[in-house]
Amino acid sequence: MPFPSTHPALAAALTAREYTEPTSVQSAVLNASADERDLLVSAQTGSGKTVAYGLAFATTLLGEAERFERPGAPLALVVAPTRELALQVHRELEWLYERTGARLVACIGGMDARQEQRALAAGCHIVVGTPGRLRDHLERGQLNLSAMRVVVLDEADEMLDLGFREDLEFILEATPTPHRTLLFSATIAHDIAALARRYQTDALRIDTLVRHQPHADIEYRAIRIAGHETEAALVNVLRFFEMKAVLVFCATRDGVRRMHASLLDRGFAAVALSGELSQHERTTALQSIRDGRARVCVCTDVAARGLDLPELGLVVHADLPTDRETLLHRSGRTGRAGRKGMCVLLVPAPKRRRAEQLLMAAGVQASWSGPPTADEIRARDQERLLADPILTDTASAEDLVLAERLLEGRSAAEIAAALIRLHRARLPAPAELFDTAPATGLTREHAERPRPGKTRVEGNTAWFRISIGRQQNADPKWLLPLICRVGEVTRAEIGAIRVFDRETKFEIAEAAAPRFAAAVDRAGEQEFTIAPAGAAPAPRVFAPGGERKPGKPAFRPAAPHAAKPASPYAARKPAAKGAARRPH
Repeated sequence: MPFPSTHPALAAALTAREYTEPTSVQSAVLNASADERDLLVSAQTGSGKTVAYGLAFATTLLGEAERFERPGAPLALVVAPTRELALQVHRELEWLYERTGARLVACIGGMDARQEQRALAAGCHIVVGTPGRLRDHLERGQLNLSAMRVVVLDEADEMLDLGFREDLEFILEATPTPHRTLLFSATIAHDIAALARRYQTDALRIDTLVRHQPHADIEYRAIRIAGHETEAALVNVLRFFEMKAVLVFCATRDGVRRMHASLLDRGFAAVALSGELSQHERTTALQSIRDGRARVCVCTDVAARGLDLPELGLVVHADLPTDRETLLHRSGRTGRAGRKGMCVLLVPAPKRRRAEQLLMAAGVQASWSGPPTADEIRARDQERLLADPILTDTASAEDLVLAERLLEGRSAAEIAAALIRLHRARLPAPAELFDTAPATGLTREHAERPRPGKTRVEGNTAWFRISIGRQQNADPKWLLPLICRVGEVTRAEIGAIRVFDRETKFEIAEAAAPRFAAAVDRAGEQEFTIAPAGAAPAPRVFAPGGERKPGKPAFRPAAPHAAKPASPYAARKPAAKGAARRPH
């Protein structure tokens, strides 16, 4: 029997869920040294913390009894930072304590407070809630903590980051002693340690984090994309990997709305999750992912705090995270509890350096590549079709009768072709994308430290002109990023830049020229125009008097005795008193 040291009813629940062996944090809290003590635990996200503290306080609540007595004032209180995490904890503890007759109540902001009040009044054994709502029930006298034996602070660091310190202190001050306090946090920073010293007694410190080592169950991939192709690249990523559940992160609510609408238009079963949605809408969206009715969830960072989707196999950063903590938090939604996961970063060419810095700061290695091509996706589709259970499962008698009828008027090849068409019809079409990889033969130093105006493209090039010249104070230093942005090319794909009076001509690597021209067309109207320049511009010619422009005669100095034109400022200068004006 797995987890032999825990309560028999909980061990049976774990067996039913096919838990074969405990994770490191679960083993630590079940150790004899942790019995009936306060615990200060730091553990990696996705390591099974909820089951860990559910097992840890089982003997405190039940003792030697097999089942709970009649519900009354709650015996255990679990405080979580977000609505989604609190609901997730409630679900986990429900199945874990199902055989004990435990009654659980959730008190969560955004839910029906009157319904919660009635549930508390009817009696319960365990309460799970968010800090603000729990404090509200306490202040109204609706939550009775007189029988409390255990208080759990789940993801305490996030609760402090979200500004719940005052609420937490209010709840802990209202809890009578003696009771056990179990504090779980990803990191034990100074403020967490101070909270532990104030509200815990002789706490056992448990640290199961593996430092300076990336999450071993997550594979990272960084995919180069053109700036305008984020949505199309996401479509190809989703089509290439075909995971049961996918989480797509955007930086803003507007980004979530835009990306969600785009995926729906392309035929994906997708839901959106952001802070502007009601709790009912958020719960419905997450449930559709868990039920398999939707496959893709597009969300912001705030909405995804504490999410645990069991079938989640892929996390996509449609917008790059702001820092290493956000990168690890987002990515940690997959690869949980021993399962393997995939993390994909969509990296526009101008943001490659930023992506490399994020990955380096997070201590993870990512494999770089271009976006999956349409041909690669079609090849994957063929493999998936050939391995589909529809072809391998045993056919029923009814199926065989219908198959015989189909074969009467059609050949086997025609029927197989119809099956292929049906298979393709349910799949969104892949997009044809460009790979923004630097030109062949360039080193990393060439790509990252270009010198404006100097030739840095090896091989053949194509010349273009932009209607900005010296008269507009054109300078290669600011023209270079402008050309990259409008033409969606990297600096390594731009060669010489030559500035003239009314225009500037520049080189684009021949392999990137069609892509550059297409991007300029898509950019629409601008304050300037970009067009092919044909042949390379004639080189500048230097003459004794200075520099001449292509196609113009060289500058010649004026004749020695030629009269100089009068200075426009001469009339403004008054002549000295008593002095005659001399002609210029």
